[in-house]
Amino acid sequence: MRRRSFAVLLCALAGCESLAVADDQPARIVDASDESRAALQQVVNEVLRTEVLLADDALTNSSVLTIERNIPRRIDGQPAQGRNMDTPIQFRLVKNGDACVLIESRDGARHYLPHTKCAAE
Repeated sequence: MRRRSFAVLLCALAGCESLAVADDQPARIVDASDESRAALQQVVNEVLRTEVLLADDALTNSSVLTIERNIPRRIDGQPAQGRNMDTPIQFRLVKNGDACVLIESRDGARHYLPHTKCAAE
């Protein structure tokens, strides 16, 4: 009986999550502040496990943020080791209710952005 109750609870939680995702609307950051920029910077750094330099207007003009690896270049400007084969990493910003959520496109992981105000595109 306990296993059945646990299974029902898991199904209910999964249903709630899928309903919440359906409310996602592509969004952009409005009224960017030092706190909202820091929240975005922290989430991106944690996800990528490295320090990334973001522009102050990141996600203020578009709901998509693309991160490309800065590859070493030769003196003539060409990549030092030939072509860059790394795939850029994309994030999407969505508004879900009053929350601003950053979604990583690689695995769909969702990250709440505190101190951030966003508006649907």
